[in-house]
Amino acid sequence: MEFRDLKMQYLQNKGAIDEAIRKVMLSGCFIGGEPVALLEEQLAEYVGTKHCITCANGTDALQLALMAMGIGSEDAVFIPDFTFFSTGEVVPWVHATPVFVDISDETFNISATSLEKAIQKVLQEGKLIPKAVIAVDLFGQPADYTEIRKITEKYHMLLIEDGAQGFGGNIANQKACSFGDIATTSFFPAKPLGCYGDGGAVFTNNDEWAELIRSYKVHGKGSDKYDNIRIGMNSRLDTIQAAVLSEKLHFLNKEIESCNHVAQMYSNCLKSVVKIPQIAGGMESSWAQYTICLKDEQEREVVVDRLRKAGIPSNIYYKKPMHLQKAFSEIIKVETDCSVTEKVCQVCLSLPMHACLKEKEIMFISECIGEALS
Repeated sequence: MEFRDLKMQYLQNKGAIDEAIRKVMLSGCFIGGEPVALLEEQLAEYVGTKHCITCANGTDALQLALMAMGIGSEDAVFIPDFTFFSTGEVVPWVHATPVFVDISDETFNISATSLEKAIQKVLQEGKLIPKAVIAVDLFGQPADYTEIRKITEKYHMLLIEDGAQGFGGNIANQKACSFGDIATTSFFPAKPLGCYGDGGAVFTNNDEWAELIRSYKVHGKGSDKYDNIRIGMNSRLDTIQAAVLSEKLHFLNKEIESCNHVAQMYSNCLKSVVKIPQIAGGMESSWAQYTICLKDEQEREVVVDRLRKAGIPSNIYYKKPMHLQKAFSEIIKVETDCSVTEKVCQVCLSLPMHACLKEKEIMFISECIGEALS
């Protein structure tokens, strides 16, 4: 059994994907070119933003966003404590300070209440300037942007949407990656829209930021790549990956619909056994992960062991809160209460989730979990 069945996805769409790759190979153009420009147009239209700028990966996308916004030393950037490391990693790269914020125990996304408390604490201490919030669309569900936007406007802060896991999700039919002043996503293979390597993109309606990002991502170029007007980086999406993503975008909505059906079957089977994922009203998840919560670490280990013996893969996203990562130990810290994150890290467990998952497989996985807990 596959955790995320990319092989079956490829086999079901082999003809179109192979043809897209063949055209790139015959063109001899492997960096830039029409496939990249076309993909950026398609992605901007899909999300509903004016600009889409592709880049090498989702981490670079976040760093490019921070650079374009001019975030730097003495700035505080508020991020959820329960997320992948790259969300926080990019903040010190621009010499700013990450401030870790607790999450909602229902959605696992950043808690608006905890966010405002953290902002107020930074203001009281007076050492840093609250500059931006990076909200993460965790496991496929968009964050609560209605409440987050109220807070960022109240404190005159910028909002970045990290849609690496949420691409394709929506709130009241408004697509993820359209809620921030800038939004970013990742095309890592296992993401809702994934390529066959690394890739990422930045979305914004701000013309000035878009121009800066296009420059920064190609060594700070001016009129061309040999006219360097600022210090930048090398972060370009490969042409083959752009061609693959264009084809995958055609069936993304169908896959998300199937994943929502899979999630509903899981929830029907498991709702009386474990704590199941909660989708907030008006939201649709793209289901990057289906994550349950057990009673404690010991119970989680029992379930993991039972699944492993049955040949069922599972993963723990995430084992350690951001504020406990060793890499951040030398950085100036603002002490915040992240007790919900600490608890969730001890009990969460992600199950196989993809559009090709069959009902009998879901039943089998659920039965194994039930047997482990009984």
